[in-house]
Order: sequence, then structure tokens, then C-alpha cells
Amino acid sequence: MKIALGPRPVVLMENVWIPLPDGTRLAAKIWLPEDAASDPVPAIIDYIPYRKRDGTVLRDESVFRYFASHGYAGIRLDIRGTGDSEGLFEDEYVKQEQDDAVEAIEWITQQAWCSGKVGMIGISWGGFSALQVAARRPKGLKAIVTLCSTDDRYAEDGHYMGGCVLTDTVSWGTTCFVMMSQSPDPDIVGKESWHSMWMKRLESARPTMIDWLTHQRRDDFWKHGSVCENYSAIDCAVFAVGGWGDGFSNAVFRLLSNLDAPRKGLIGPWGHKYPHVGVPGPAIGFLQECLRWWDHWLKGEDTGIMQEPMLRSWMLDSVEPAAHYDERPGHWVADPNWPSPHVSPRIYRLGLGRLSQQPLPEATLEISSPATVGIAGGEWCPYGLGGVGPEHPLDQRWDDGGSLIFDSELLTEATPILGAPDIELEITCDKPTAILAARLSDVSPSGEVTRVTYGLLNLSHRDGHEDVQPMEAGRSYRIRLAMNEVGYTFPPGHRIRLSISTTYWPIALPGPERAKLTLEAAASHMHLPIRMPQPSDLDLRAFDAPEASAPMATTVLKPGSVERFIRIDLVSGRVSLTVKRDDGLVRLDPIGTVVGHEKQMIYSVAENDPSTARTEVYERFDRGRGAWQTAVEGRTVLTVTKSDFHLHFDFNAFENGERIFCKSWSKKIARDLV
Repeated sequence: MKIALGPRPVVLMENVWIPLPDGTRLAAKIWLPEDAASDPVPAIIDYIPYRKRDGTVLRDESVFRYFASHGYAGIRLDIRGTGDSEGLFEDEYVKQEQDDAVEAIEWITQQAWCSGKVGMIGISWGGFSALQVAARRPKGLKAIVTLCSTDDRYAEDGHYMGGCVLTDTVSWGTTCFVMMSQSPDPDIVGKESWHSMWMKRLESARPTMIDWLTHQRRDDFWKHGSVCENYSAIDCAVFAVGGWGDGFSNAVFRLLSNLDAPRKGLIGPWGHKYPHVGVPGPAIGFLQECLRWWDHWLKGEDTGIMQEPMLRSWMLDSVEPAAHYDERPGHWVADPNWPSPHVSPRIYRLGLGRLSQQPLPEATLEISSPATVGIAGGEWCPYGLGGVGPEHPLDQRWDDGGSLIFDSELLTEATPILGAPDIELEITCDKPTAILAARLSDVSPSGEVTRVTYGLLNLSHRDGHEDVQPMEAGRSYRIRLAMNEVGYTFPPGHRIRLSISTTYWPIALPGPERAKLTLEAAASHMHLPIRMPQPSDLDLRAFDAPEASAPMATTVLKPGSVERFIRIDLVSGRVSLTVKRDDGLVRLDPIGTVVGHEKQMIYSVAENDPSTARTEVYERFDRGRGAWQTAVEGRTVLTVTKSDFHLHFDFNAFENGERIFCKSWSKKIARDLV
């Protein structure tokens, strides 16, 4: 990473209060060119709840000082009731959050240092915020950069996938509650006010994952904040960015397909990270690409970015399966539109253990997977920890033993795909609902099996996530399942493998009962989106090398670590996966605050009994400086029966090592065909 700055000297405004109509004030941190008062600049906002003072500060400093040095006001804004902002936090993406953003943008455009034009940028929550606020059309908002986000909160937000309950709803739900319950900083909100503000937060907080688990269909709860409900509401320019290692990459393709506004897409090999620090690499000069975007839309300069192809994608090369990658080899391709004229479907038919482009003999096949199939699946959303943490899928032979597998013949030429592979199956099911999991993999000549992409479907959601109907035993159904979008090249001498199972744990909770699917192979097939190389791919402008401004100086007081291990009880058949993450202790040197974070997740299930599934998550955040020493911790346990989810959550808050607040919640939630 090259440390670099633009030509304009920068001043930092550590905290600026933005007033709202109801009297609440939002806390903002602003990087400005020194001469912005006499030479006003556009503003670029990241609007998130992750603590501008001591949460995202390292990233913020490296990104927003960089933007400011190139003639922009960089603004990190804490959402109401989080970080140092006043008020109380409610839940993800509530209407009040969007209302506040609209008011804040209006205030920003009226400042003497602002040219009146605004952009929004953000990853994950910040990417959601950008899309949702864009749909509100505030007057000054001209363009956004949305990274690792989604247009559909039900389809992709760590809660549900294909109508299946993701265990991330418990993991993220614990994080969301505990993180938002932290204390504001006394140096910002005042030494006389911080404690009362904190106590109000603690007393009003509740685990919103209760609501996430209660709303099991795609109802109005999830439609709110899902811009796919009305794409035409967005009229500003949209730059949608994702990574193949991330959990949100499908949204890039939907946004390009459905928006009417000017739009661009970028998909690299990365996990849940900004591309200039993207892991797996290669990282790119993403901040320079952002400047080309902002200069075009906020300054009216012709940077050429809108004359380039709409979508640029990294085509992954074949690799051996590994729990982490520092780099994913491949190459860039570009498509003028999406759907792309360069992509065409190729049909593979299913037979007894075989995939073929030619008809195959009829075969009736059955599968009833152990509840532990999926243990080699890695994490739903890898955060790009690289060599620090094992997040990616392992060799798929672990899971193929409990799956139906279909292999192609040895490939005689490279087979590149770009898009969403899908399958159409003729099946019967012996239970009212079941999980259908499909994995597309690359089988090497030496036998290693690397997962390329996958998809899940709750079969009671076969006709949509609102019209949910049980399966009728003995009745034949035509089922279509689209896997996650991907760009990948299968090399000659390898085989393409389709694997089908009835579980995918611990990414998704098992169904209520162990189900058996019967598949008519001759009536079933798979479509691959073939994307052959194009001469125009060779004409792509190379990305610049990554650069950013220097992050805040820190001192590591205790190093961090990540562990991930599997245990098998050979007597009970119970399998457990434990993930331990300790970020250590780090002092933010300019402000003297010491921050710490640790998290542990334990997933377990008996292979022949899905009702034994158990998810336990523990998380703790520490923040302190001098006499201000605080910590918050939460522990969630989710167990299941055939008919219900049982959720229990314990929470504690500490000041100077003594517990000052504790509360517990227990909730039984009926399963609605999930």
C-alpha cells in the first residue's frame, strides 16, 4: 500500500454536531481542505453506527483524509443512538435513520465549505445506507459508492438465504446488540453527560434478532429498506462494488440489471473489505477509481469513467481448496451491460453420478443428508482476514460423502463462467419442508474438490418467499434454484461437479426434520453461464496500485489471534465447530483510547438429528482511557425443536471492572415452515 495525499492540505474537525428537527444531534467527524471556506468542495459521507471516534477510525483516517486532500469534505457520521450521536438506536435501517440522513445532507449542503453537492460511500451498513438514502432523493445527493451491500434485505443480509435461516442472524445479532450498547466518549459528549447517555442506551436496548427470527417470510418488515421494491426511486449515479469472497456480491448484478440511473459495477476476488486493502488479493487502486467517480459526478470533470464498460469482473482461476487465501489468481474482464451479450447458457443433463451435455439414461436417486453436511463450507461472509483467519471452504470431499454428486467428463478446454449457475430438478420430498442445497465445484486431476459457488432453497419457498406452502409427500415438483453469481474458469483436465444435499450446516440451520428427496435425473438439468474471452478484455485500462493516506498511529498492547476447529464425538455423532477471534488490545495513540474485542461462536449438531442444532455466540467490546473504562458483553444461545426456536440472550455492562447493568431475554418463536 502506497501512502499518498493530494495537493490540498487537510484540517480535521474531530467532532461537529449536526442538529435534527427533533433536537437530537448527530456526531460527525470531518476532514476538510484548509481552504474550503474560500473554495467550497463537495462532501462525501459515510453514515454508519460503528463509532467514528474509536471504531472505524483507522479506515476513516486513511480514506477520508485522502479524499479531502483531493478537494472533498470527508464526513464520518454516527447514526442516532450509536457512537457519540444522541438519541436511541432502534434497529437496522429504520425509517428514522433515513430521515436523519436526509436532514443531515440538507445541513451539510448549507455549510460555507460545501459546494452543495454530496456523495455517499460505505461498505456493508454504509453501503445499505447509501442505497436507502439515494431512494429518498435528498436534493444534494448526486452519486453513491455502495460496497458489499444489497438491494434486498431478505435475500442477502445474513438473516435468510433462499428462505433458509442463516446462523449469521445469531452471530450478527449478538454483534449488533453489544456493539450498539457501548458508551459514548466523554471527551466528545461531555464528562457530565456520557454516563447518563450510556444508561439510557442500556435501559432501552433489546435484541433485535428476536424480530429477525420472528419475520421468517419476506413481509413488510424486510421490504422496508429494500430498494428492489422500487428501483426507479434511485435517480443518482450508483457505483456498486463487491467481491466473490463476500456474502453480498449478487446485488451488484441485480442493481446493474434493474436501475435506470447511471451505474457501474466492479467485482473482485475480495472478501468483505474495501478493494484497496482487499483480501484475497490482488488489491487495486480503488480510492483512485473513487476519485474518478466523484470528479465526474460531483465536480463535472471528464475522467472517462462513464465511457468504460458497465461491469468489470475478476475471473478466478482454479486453485486448490484452502481455508484462507492471500491471493486468488485470475484476470479482469469487462462487459458493456448486464445481462451481458458475452454470456450464453450451456445445459448439462443429470444422470447416475454424471453431468453431460448429451442425454443420459434415466435414474431415480435419493438423498437424505446427515445434519452435518456443510461443515466444509466456510463462512457465509468471509471478512478477508487472509492468513490471520480460516474463513473459506475446505475440500468439498468432506461434504460430498453426504450428497448426491454429478461429475462431467474431463474438460478438453477451458470453461469460463460468469453469472449465476442454476439447476432445475424434478423432485419429491417426504416432509412438509426441507433444505435443498446445491454446490458447484472444480475437481482437480489429483482429486481435490474446490467449491466455486453454491445456493440454498427452503422448498416450502419454492414459489417465492411470500407465498409459502408445505410440500406434499409423494407429489412431484419442478424446482429451480439459482446459485450465487461467480466468475470462474474451469481448466482443461478438470471436471465440473454438481453436489446436492438436504442440509448446509452451520451456514444455515437444519430443517425441522431429516428429510428425504427423490430426484428424477433425466428430467433435471443445470445451466452454466458461459462467458468466453473477448478481444475487448485485452484493452482494459490497468488499475493503479493501491494507495491511501496514513492510518492513525496505534500501539499493539496485546496481539490478536483467530482459531477455528472441529470436534467430533464418536459416541453421540455430535459435531461442533468453534471459531474464536481475539482482536487483542490496541491503543489509538493520538487520543489514548485502548480498544479490545473478542468473539466466540460454537455451532453443534448430531448428524442424524437436526433438532439437536445449537448455536452459541459470545462477544465483548472494551473501551477505555484514563478514568473512563467500559466494557459490554453478550451471550446468545439458540436451540431448536421441530416446532420452535428457543432464543436466550444475556447482557452485561461494566464500568471500571464492576458490573453496572445486566439483563436477560428468553423467547420461544414458532417455526413457520423453516
